[in-house]
Amino acid sequence: MYSGKTKYKNRYSLFELFTLGVSVLLTKVFYPKAKLISYPVYMRGKNSIEYGNGLSIGYGCRFDLINPEKKTLFIGENCEIGDYCHFVATNEVRIGKNFLCASKVFISDTNHGNYRGETCSLPSDPPKERNLISDSVFIGDNVWVGDNVVILPVTKIGNGCVIGANAVVSGVFEDNCIIAGIPAKVIKKYSINTRKWEKII
Repeated sequence: MYSGKTKYKNRYSLFELFTLGVSVLLTKVFYPKAKLISYPVYMRGKNSIEYGNGLSIGYGCRFDLINPEKKTLFIGENCEIGDYCHFVATNEVRIGKNFLCASKVFISDTNHGNYRGETCSLPSDPPKERNLISDSVFIGDNVWVGDNVVILPVTKIGNGCVIGANAVVSGVFEDNCIIAGIPAKVIKKYSINTRKWEKII
């Protein structure tokens, strides 16, 4: 196992360099605090996003921020979002600083319909006609999210967590955990005493 400190380096084709140059220019014009917004990006409700310095967004990302009355998506400083991610924020999605997100990740605070309590949506109703039910999603600082992860409404992820690829995450998770599976659960927790990620028995 290699554990050196070599950083990942991208190599671009001529066409990729051209599109990168266009993205850099558009970023400076439309998202001046960001590091790089790779185009195309689909931003529905741009006025509902608040982000810190150093934001980087990959190709083909989609943001559905469909509440024009308030800010609904908060992203901290120095966050990097991979390609083809999809964020839905109708009420509140709050992401801490130094967030690192791989590709094809879905984060949403909203469901088509209500599936809890006494006033549930009816299965006979077409899904697209069911009321949108929104809650919140909170993600702490220094969180790393792997490919194809789904983070559902009513979720709180603590600082320093790692979320394994393909996990479906819902619920409350403490700081400094490795979270994986469907449904996701804590499989390791960092120990300050041993300075190791220790398995949960």
